Amino acid sequence: MVGRVASDKMDKTVVVEVVRYKLDPVYRKYVRARTRYKAHDEKNEYRVGDRVEIVEHRPLSREKRWKVARLVERAEREGGQ
Repeated sequence: MVGRVASDKMDKTVVVEVVRYKLDPVYRKYVRARTRYKAHDEKNEYRVGDRVEIVEHRPLSREKRWKVARLVERAEREGGQ
């Protein structure tokens, strides 16, 4: 799955927000549904706003069952960094 890093405040963990569109059964319109996953980031290299790909992994903690596979796109940084 591909999503954006929403938080990188934890050690070796990032929160990845995956947005997908699903059809509403009553109104027959596509609505945005988001899910947040905690994913393992061994080197603390991903920052808020980065687009990353996550893959399923064995349980690493109570809520962490995903691992960051690769960086898809780096986020634009303010201040020329």
